[in-house]
Amino acid sequence: MPIRQMRENQEQHFVIKPQLPSPMNTPQKNSKTSQNGKGPPAQEPQNVKSQNQSSPPSRNRGRRRGRGGRKSDQGDVFMRPSSRPCTAADKPIAQEIPRAIVPVLTNGSEMGFPSSSKSLTFPARPGFGQLGTKCVVKANHFFAELPNKDLNQYDVTITPEVASRAVNRAIMAELIKVYKESDLGMKLPAYDGRKGLYTAGELPFTWKEFTVKLIDEEDSVNGPKRAREYNVVIKFAARANLHYLSQFLAGKRADCPKEALQILDIVLRELSMKRFLPVGRSFYSPDIRKPQRLGDGLEAWCGFYQSIRPTQMGLSLNIDMASAAFIEALPVIEFIAQLLGKDVLSRPLSDSDRIKVKKALRGVKVEVTHRGDVRRKYRVSGITTQPTRELVFPVDDDSNMKSVVEYFQEMYDFTIQYTHLPCLQVGNQKKANYLPMEACKIVEGQRYTKRLSEKQITSLLKVTCQRPRDREIDILQTVQHNDYEQDPYAKEFGIRISEKMATVEARVLPAPWLKYHDTGKEKDCLPQVGQWNMMNKKMINGMTVSRWACINFSRSVQDSVARGFCNELAQMCQVSGMEFYPEPVIPIYNARPDQVEKALKHVYHACTNKLKGKELELLLAILPDNNGSLYGDLKRICETDLGLISQCCLTKHVFKINKQYLANVSLKINVKMGGRNTVLLDAISCRIPLVSDIPTIIFGADVTHPENGEETSPSIAAVVASQDWPEVTKYAGLVCAQAHRQELIQDLYKTWHDPVRGTVSGGMIRDLLVSFRKATGQKPQRIIFYRDGVSEGQFYQVLLFELDAIRKACASLEPNYQPPVTFIVVQKRHHTRLFPNNHRDKSSTDKSGNILPGTVVDSKICHPTEFDFYLCSHAGIQGTSRPAHYHVLWDENNFTADGIQSLTNNLCYTYARCTRSVSVVPPAYYAHLAAFRARFYMEPDAQEGGGKGARVAGETGVRPLPALKENVKRVMFYC
Repeated sequence: MPIRQMRENQEQHFVIKPQLPSPMNTPQKNSKTSQNGKGPPAQEPQNVKSQNQSSPPSRNRGRRRGRGGRKSDQGDVFMRPSSRPCTAADKPIAQEIPRAIVPVLTNGSEMGFPSSSKSLTFPARPGFGQLGTKCVVKANHFFAELPNKDLNQYDVTITPEVASRAVNRAIMAELIKVYKESDLGMKLPAYDGRKGLYTAGELPFTWKEFTVKLIDEEDSVNGPKRAREYNVVIKFAARANLHYLSQFLAGKRADCPKEALQILDIVLRELSMKRFLPVGRSFYSPDIRKPQRLGDGLEAWCGFYQSIRPTQMGLSLNIDMASAAFIEALPVIEFIAQLLGKDVLSRPLSDSDRIKVKKALRGVKVEVTHRGDVRRKYRVSGITTQPTRELVFPVDDDSNMKSVVEYFQEMYDFTIQYTHLPCLQVGNQKKANYLPMEACKIVEGQRYTKRLSEKQITSLLKVTCQRPRDREIDILQTVQHNDYEQDPYAKEFGIRISEKMATVEARVLPAPWLKYHDTGKEKDCLPQVGQWNMMNKKMINGMTVSRWACINFSRSVQDSVARGFCNELAQMCQVSGMEFYPEPVIPIYNARPDQVEKALKHVYHACTNKLKGKELELLLAILPDNNGSLYGDLKRICETDLGLISQCCLTKHVFKINKQYLANVSLKINVKMGGRNTVLLDAISCRIPLVSDIPTIIFGADVTHPENGEETSPSIAAVVASQDWPEVTKYAGLVCAQAHRQELIQDLYKTWHDPVRGTVSGGMIRDLLVSFRKATGQKPQRIIFYRDGVSEGQFYQVLLFELDAIRKACASLEPNYQPPVTFIVVQKRHHTRLFPNNHRDKSSTDKSGNILPGTVVDSKICHPTEFDFYLCSHAGIQGTSRPAHYHVLWDENNFTADGIQSLTNNLCYTYARCTRSVSVVPPAYYAHLAAFRARFYMEPDAQEGGGKGARVAGETGVRPLPALKENVKRVMFYC
């Protein structure tokens, strides 16, 4: 929401008080019963002052209650506590929680989030975790020895100005070649391609101007080459202090000197910049491994990722394998033959083919092949609507015309053979240049940034998917091949890189006991290596489905097959612990995929009429395997128009009835109906530290952005929150559209003016807090917020804005209502990988050769001072497991390292859609699913062609998503 919506003259805002580090953890002894796997832990009463679970008052980190705060809950405007399963016999009485944030009145100045991040420091690590079985793992981090030389930064100005970093680099390389031994005093600088030049020690001058002549190597192969002259001014800018960096790495400074790190990163990338093709933080080359064809004129190149990181062991170079799709360096005619999958030499292109070719080639660089040694390069701007044989252009100011065929024959003695094909248009649209397709070849090394097809994604995954052992070998070979020992830049700056992977102490956290219904043969279960099954178990809260219908959109599925499938599914739901009525309300309805809305409304009304006003509870839908927009359209209509809960099944699963598939579908149906599949035994026994003692709500939040190439379509934010306590298993979800690529969630809290009610408060946090109260009868007295999808550079911004929104949402419900908040960022898009120390030791790996689920690392490769950890909570299936990285940015609940690590790991076993622990904490996973689902809610024209129609005039400039129906909001519809 725009900042102006948040302005209110007498609004309360909150000053964030910096936190003080809490004392170190003390080791905690675990109950043998809970660890030996012979039975669930005995239900002991939770001790109010039990070690590592709730902090003594002295640890409150300087918090004080908000001004005018009351000591009792009497007269609460928002909500009053009521009795719940965790009674006084098995939990401590909720003590008053001191406040960490003091409300102050502001003067109504423009206020989106606190203006300064200087006063905000992330919590210090409260010690290291002790729980779990100790082990050793290897990480793809290589120790980098800090140089002892001064690092100097110089500003570079090149005239005439150059837009291309590659040309800038070529100019600087020429300057260094010519002047290194004279004016540069034998220094070998590193250059960032823009304004920054870096040296070890000082240059002999503080300001100097150079003239550089650059020869255009692209112009021709053997003929005369054009030279251009550039003026380069180098001026001293600053000195980077490595003493601060070494203090930071030793944990003696809280703030990271980013400039020094950035310089070291540029230095270590300099040689690879010259050897390989840089893309983001990765480097690619067709020589690292033979490129693999992906189809449609694309191929996969292998490469490596490289980044320097501050860690507890000192500076670390993080190296990982990478791969990306590139356009194959083919003759253009061969490329379009692959793209269209047919012979293009004998028949003209159809209109649809021409559009497909135009989309694929726009922006692609080609080189001409008809001029012998001259290999000029051009960027394609489009293709002609007419075939080459019909194309003419003016040759002079008198409008004398010449055909393209004649021109190429006369000018270059080049006979165009395929005159039925269109020409490529290069250069700008006003003065179009025509090039025959047969005279052009695609330039090597162009990354493909558009959307890949399903087939191409599958082929790319085959290239990237490596077993842990193979990946480790490739990473070590990359480090040896890069030979940092002999890197002239590393030598110049005095940086030494180890060739051995870091060995790190880790712990394998125990799996939690799961509770199932007492009527099943197995009432509880201890997962083994991250998985279990539903055999002999019944869902802990199985729902009843008595009113359901089925639509069959698949022509190949006959009525009898569809009936048989529905029957099997109903039986599986019954066996799993649900009550599922065997007969649908109306017979299975067959419909065409292109009439989805008509079919859904027909079934909805037919059922409503037959049920005399009672609601249809569940709609089953059988879809073709390739169903285009059908799935998304069905979900949009059901969830935002009709208020129907639906379960889609693909034709291939209907024909091949598989018990495991049916069991997984029944898990999804149960939670969509509002049930629970399983809960943590510790949750219902009220034994989870800092969750079971007082009503606690767990949030998950994520923002998904449109794909590359979609320049205007909105980003989608989703927030989910637990709606049950003490179980913390059911999550309601809300979604909203916001500005293109906006990462801060705008609708967490918002106010608007209502002509009748005046200023009205709302937003996703507020709505979910209210629904928690309605569902549990209690107000949350603690908030745990897992935030997905935030990069390190956005930590401060996201925390300041979103914590402020949480505060305002709470305060809008009741004066002085400020439950303590713990804010944790979850990252999956990082390049740290953990490998078993000994690949042959089967007891330390899972079936896929990966580290065991529950492996946690919070030392050596983690942040020098802040509260972060890597957790691999899932068992690998194929490839190398990627641990999730959790970073605690705010913690008023005084979590210990063991407390937050074991809570996060245990929650990973409560994911509703399967009987496996998952790789990311479920609230964050659910938020991702909800955001992904909401993309289907955009109007059809807003989803295609770069988001046409996604923007409308208005305060936010983004068309809001259609609202979810109330009955849909309450359940886990996104599962």
